[in-house]
Amino acid sequence: MVREVIHDPILLGAKSDPATKEDLQVAQDLLDTLIANKDGCVGMAANMIGVRKRIIVFDHEGAYLTMFNPVILKKSGPYDTEEGCLSLLGGPRSCKRYRSVKVQWQTAEFQTRIKIFSGWSAQILQHEIDHCDGILI
Repeated sequence: MVREVIHDPILLGAKSDPATKEDLQVAQDLLDTLIANKDGCVGMAANMIGVRKRIIVFDHEGAYLTMFNPVILKKSGPYDTEEGCLSLLGGPRSCKRYRSVKVQWQTAEFQTRIKIFSGWSAQILQHEIDHCDGILI
């Protein structure tokens, strides 16, 4: 189900709780909401639809990937960039990102995965994981 996107910086600034198997519907709603906003958005975190759980979805090289409880284990290649956010009004903001990130997450079956992402996918991941940590650009 497509959900309303939250714009309240106080709600968005709170850290998210770990996701569980009971949150599978939240992940589907998050994906539905991302697809409905695909013209202006490439990734979303659950707090963007009002649910404080560590769940993100994003466009990874043309396919949507859902991650439960993602964490960045390693970063390399810092650079400065600008990003926008569907939940934040006012246009792009400056931020620091890394060209490559090693991420651990769980699948919908709650199996642990670890992968190194680079380029655009790495940037999207950093933005969405920041949302899970209550960090806004």
